[in-house]
Amino acid sequence: MTHFNVRGGAGDITKPDTNARVQDNLYLAVNSKWLENAKIPSDRSRTSSFDGIDLNIEKNLMQDFADFASGDKELPKVPNFGKAVALYRIANNFEKRNADGAQPIKADLSVLTDLKNFADFNLKAADLFKNGFGLPFSFYVEADMKNTKIHALHFGGAGLILPDTTTYDNPAAKDLLDVWSKQTINLLTMAGIDEAQANAYVAGALKFDEKLSKIVKSTEEWADYPAMYNPVSLADFEAKIKNFKIDYFLGEIFDKKPDRVIVTEPRYLDHFDELVNEDNFSEIKGWMITGFINSVASYLSQDFREAAFPFHKALSGQPELSSGTKQAYHLANGLFSEVVGVYYGQTYFGAEAKADVEDMIHKMIDVYEQRISANSWLSEETKKKAITKLRALILKIGYPEKIERIYDLYEVTPESEGGSLYANESQAGKVALKYNLDKLYKDVDRSVWLMPGNLVNACYDPQRNDITFPAAILQKPFYDLKQSRSLNYGGIGVVIAHEISHAFDNNGAKFDEFGNLKNWWTDQDFAEFKKRTQAEIDLFNGIEYGPVTLNGKQIVSENIADQGGLTAAVEANKGEGGDMKEVFENFARVWATKQLPESIKTQVSVDVHAPGPERANVQSQCQEEFYKAFDVKPEDGMWLDPEKRVVIW
Repeated sequence: MTHFNVRGGAGDITKPDTNARVQDNLYLAVNSKWLENAKIPSDRSRTSSFDGIDLNIEKNLMQDFADFASGDKELPKVPNFGKAVALYRIANNFEKRNADGAQPIKADLSVLTDLKNFADFNLKAADLFKNGFGLPFSFYVEADMKNTKIHALHFGGAGLILPDTTTYDNPAAKDLLDVWSKQTINLLTMAGIDEAQANAYVAGALKFDEKLSKIVKSTEEWADYPAMYNPVSLADFEAKIKNFKIDYFLGEIFDKKPDRVIVTEPRYLDHFDELVNEDNFSEIKGWMITGFINSVASYLSQDFREAAFPFHKALSGQPELSSGTKQAYHLANGLFSEVVGVYYGQTYFGAEAKADVEDMIHKMIDVYEQRISANSWLSEETKKKAITKLRALILKIGYPEKIERIYDLYEVTPESEGGSLYANESQAGKVALKYNLDKLYKDVDRSVWLMPGNLVNACYDPQRNDITFPAAILQKPFYDLKQSRSLNYGGIGVVIAHEISHAFDNNGAKFDEFGNLKNWWTDQDFAEFKKRTQAEIDLFNGIEYGPVTLNGKQIVSENIADQGGLTAAVEANKGEGGDMKEVFENFARVWATKQLPESIKTQVSVDVHAPGPERANVQSQCQEEFYKAFDVKPEDGMWLDPEKRVVIW
């Protein structure tokens, strides 16, 4: 049965319907045959267009790593690639990992179990932090949002056991925490801790986690990026914390303490003393120990890997643990991501494709400038500043020319010299932490890439005003030199303009062309922008997708970017006289997704993106050219009344 004026089209968008017409449900009309035939790999919780590309990359690179490790292939001349292969060999040696059992973590686990009391914690907290142990608060160095040439020290709260604060209100929360509890008790006893003591640690951790869940930010709150910027003088910051010796802690971490701290979670700082104190010490200790064992178990034997899987399975629905060899590749790729990305780019990405994509990016920027110039709701003053920001965008395409210095600092200790997988991962964590803290008094390096070349993704960085398109995403269905320009506009064209649009979403709009948090809008223009932003929130809020309901506020920045991205791609295609049907069909094709219900629940609780199928349909419903291309009428499922359609960029 067709439903009229429905956001997202008629029918259940998670289930195939091979009889669906584009006019009733664009996504299902394009993707139902794929949905019928697609199989979710047993060691994944979904499959999609993105995942299809990722699986091919994974297959190729796993074979490459196996050949490099065995000596069948000569190591490439990519700096530090040999270290990645050395780590792969260690991770893939399950004979050694299984023989070692819990031995590699025993000393570090004892550091936590030996904590005597809150005074002891106060004394040792700085060393714990520097050695990579999780504390009930976080410090890191990042660019100062209001002056992105320099760095600032940032402070935040602790992580939770469940994915988000909202998950705790869900009836399934108790079952998930039960799975986590059983898993954690099992892991601790496998590591040699008495069962009664393991139970006590878990009970303490759950109590502390419950307290945290009432205070830390939700995903919706984190989605408001500029709200993280709350500078406080060091004196005022330290005055807020009375129980914990914060002055001593910071003095141990920095030779020269900063004169201020950016507080990313003001509510956490306000409640810090009621969380971190002597009365809560046993709970904090349990929380740290249980967090440690769950985070390191996968670096140990196959038995430990399997014992650490149930909670992930409960959250994602993933039926099986990935193979040990696949884990070895992912660990090497994870630690040496940029190194592997450069190898991937040099090996699998062509110069011709890079030049063509670069041409498309410049075309999309031109289209964007035209749309801003012709915008009916912006003043000339704001338009000029928006175009200045647009023209200042820095493009990062394929993979970086130079590899970041941190990879020179990582060392891999071979097993012959006492190196275990855990010891190497732990040491790398310490190096990464020191590397981050050492940035505090150094200028920001704007050449750093946020994504490696083998990642199927793209991004905009508001603090650098740059857009990154890794080599991995520049292939079918997003992009192909051999397919029509219209198909490419519906794929990579939308992705390009989506990232450009992030410069003007509800977060990006608050940063200038240098990436500084600065208002460049007239009051009247920004009031109109906020009104349109609210319309985008309302457009998606309450949509039912499989087992979940979407939160429009949490996903608004990505939806604004989708709206701007599709509009610009449609406009570019129109300017070239391309086939408009191909644009919308490929736009729907790139969002093809088959996902397990548990995975949908977890993803929607923590993701700032709407589910792909809803992105495909709802954004198309707001495009005038969609109605013209497919002759969509008011009685069709894809029809959305004109007054409900949202246009921002």
